[in-house]
Amino acid sequence: MHPETYKPPALPSPFSTTTSPPSLITQGAEAHLYKTCFLAPDTPAALKIRPAKAYRHPILDRRLTRQRILQEARCLAKSLREGVNVPAVWALDWEGQGGESGNGGAWLLMEWIDGPVMRVVFERWEKFLKRNQGSLSEEDVAGEESRVRGLMERIGRAVGGLHKSGVVHGDLTTSNLILRPFVGGSEDATTGEGEGEGSPSMEGDVVLIDFGLAAQSAQPEDRAVDLYVLERAFGSTHPKTEPFFDSVLKGYEQSYKGANVTLKRLEDVRLRGRKKSMIG
Repeated sequence: MHPETYKPPALPSPFSTTTSPPSLITQGAEAHLYKTCFLAPDTPAALKIRPAKAYRHPILDRRLTRQRILQEARCLAKSLREGVNVPAVWALDWEGQGGESGNGGAWLLMEWIDGPVMRVVFERWEKFLKRNQGSLSEEDVAGEESRVRGLMERIGRAVGGLHKSGVVHGDLTTSNLILRPFVGGSEDATTGEGEGEGSPSMEGDVVLIDFGLAAQSAQPEDRAVDLYVLERAFGSTHPKTEPFFDSVLKGYEQSYKGANVTLKRLEDVRLRGRKKSMIG
């Protein structure tokens, strides 16, 4: 017998009757992400839907879903007001798919951010180094490392700006950071689309996405955990860039007053993480 093909839940009513239905981009345990449009066909938008959980009691499911979707929207709105590069929130409905029928569900409509995720940028850079191993001069290698350090420093400033606004991300990985091309820049040169032979461009704005686990907090401990999660992500996913993580911390330190307190707390978090790894 062939396994049944997974079918996502039906779209909420505002999007199920459109002439060009939203296209599913990715699906996770908690939410599905679609690409759609907002008001006009030429205004792309990201539609995040949190489906109902059949294993939870309907009342509890609606309560938890409402709490999480509102928290995500509030964190995005607060960050945007403080000048952080995050998607703008355009609409939301915490009972979008079910409401009184008991199906639960909720959706959040946001600005669509063009550009590759940082995971793709760094993976392409590491492949470029591997392909050209032995043919790059010391000057070329130094130039490449300088470009990577510059990008990682901008990542640190972006995370620092988020923390300065009183928000912690909760899931900082290179898959939740996008390199958005500068306005007027060449898309082919800045988005990293395809598998070109050259080193990928690292020009653009760093945009933070996916605030499903975000929370409002100004505690150094919470901020330090954010940084530790990002550091572990570089270590496990991008081994060639991990030695440059100090550039992330350099950018972070420059981003707001009080960053030094968080960086000192980061040392404690690292120590606990190492002890946990040793104990298992």
